[in-house]
Amino acid sequence: MFEQSSAMRDALLTEIYNEMQRNDKIILLSADFGAPILDKIRKDFPDNFMNVGIAEQNLVNIATGFALEGFDVYIYAIAAFLSMRAYEMIRTNIALMTQLKPLNINLVGVGAGISYVLSGPTHHCLEDITAIRLLPHITLFSPSDVVLTKKFFNYSLQKKIPKYIRFDSKILPSIYSVEDNINFDDGFVELRDAKKKCIVATGYMTHKALTVSADLKKENIDCGVIDMFLLTNYNKTALAEILKKYDTIITLEEAFINRGGLDSLIANIIADYNLSAKLIRLGFKDKFVFENGTREYLHSLQGLAIENIKEIIKEN
Repeated sequence: MFEQSSAMRDALLTEIYNEMQRNDKIILLSADFGAPILDKIRKDFPDNFMNVGIAEQNLVNIATGFALEGFDVYIYAIAAFLSMRAYEMIRTNIALMTQLKPLNINLVGVGAGISYVLSGPTHHCLEDITAIRLLPHITLFSPSDVVLTKKFFNYSLQKKIPKYIRFDSKILPSIYSVEDNINFDDGFVELRDAKKKCIVATGYMTHKALTVSADLKKENIDCGVIDMFLLTNYNKTALAEILKKYDTIITLEEAFINRGGLDSLIANIIADYNLSAKLIRLGFKDKFVFENGTREYLHSLQGLAIENIKEIIKEN
C-alpha cells in the first residue's frame, strides 16, 4: 500500500485533460463546482468545457444533447445534488434514452457517503447507491483509491454506456498499485483471501475493512476482504464463485442499509446462487446524521468504529 497525493476527482480530471490534448470528442460540464485542474481545462480547451452554474438538472439535459451528437461527456458536481436533484433527468434523459441509442455520459459525483463530514446532512450522500441502482442501463462505479480511478478512465471511454462515478471527497491511501491488472468487467477484487469470514466493502469503507482484517489477523482470526467497485453490471457468477467458500459475509458501506445498496446486492447473490452464508449488514441506520464531529466519531455513533466491527465479526 502506498500514498497518493491527489484526490480521486483530481486524478480523473487530470486523465480527462490529458485525453483532451489528442481527442476533441470529449466534453466536460460542471455545475459550478471547482477543482484546480478545471482552470487548465477551461483555459486550454474552452470549446470543450462549460460551467452551467448551480443547475444540476440542466447539466444533465445539456450532457444528453452532446452525447446524442456522439461526444464522450463527463459531468461534474457534488454527489448528493447530482444524484438526487437531477434524478428525473438522469432517469428520463439518460437511463431511458440509452435504451434507444448508446450514450457515453459519465456522471461524476464528489462527496460519497459522509466524506463532506462537516457540511452536515444536506451534503452527505447516503442514498445515491440505492437511487442509481434502481435505474436500468447505468454502471455504478464506487472506487476505493486513485489508482483504480485512473485505470477506470480508459474503461469509461471505451464503454459507450452511461456511468455514475461516486468519489470520496478526501485524499485516501492507495490500495492498488499501477502494475495491478484490474478486470472492470468483473467489478470486484478479492484483496484478502480467507476460509470462513469475509467483508465485502465499497469506496472508503474498503480501507476500514482492510484495517479490521489486519487487526483480526493479529488475533489469529482470518477475514477476507472484497473490494466491490462496480455496484451494477458486475460479474454475478464470478462473485458467487468467490463468496461460496465463506460461512459468514459482512457487508460494509457508508450508506443506508436495508435500502437496496451493497447489502442488497450481496443478499441477491446469496439467494440467486443458493449460497449458505450468513449475511451481516453494516452501514448507516434509518436516520440522517445531524451530529458534528470527525468521520470516525460519526461512524462510532452508527456502530461502525473499528472495534465495533471487530467484535461483530468475532461474535459471528
